[in-house]
Amino acid sequence: MGYALHLAQRGGKHQDAKVLSGFGGAGVLEVIKDHRGDTFRAVYTLKYAGTVYVLHVFQKKSKMGRATPHRDIELVKQRLREAEQIARGGKQ
Repeated sequence: MGYALHLAQRGGKHQDAKVLSGFGGAGVLEVIKDHRGDTFRAVYTLKYAGTVYVLHVFQKKSKMGRATPHRDIELVKQRLREAEQIARGGKQ
């Protein structure tokens, strides 16, 4: 995941980076990696001024389905709003 974020910082896109659905083309991407039977996700955006904002990194606990849990989606939405405020020179 670290390498995928490094590539994003350098203007590239890792082969495992995919657009996270439900954000209407907001430029929110996720990297999904499996490690020792567990699944981990990193969600980030490049939407604001060419800066990589890592919005959420978590271990997916549910063994049923591939969908991102609702509470994690809500957290990503909140942090995306905060990233927008920071990019506009607001609160940090």
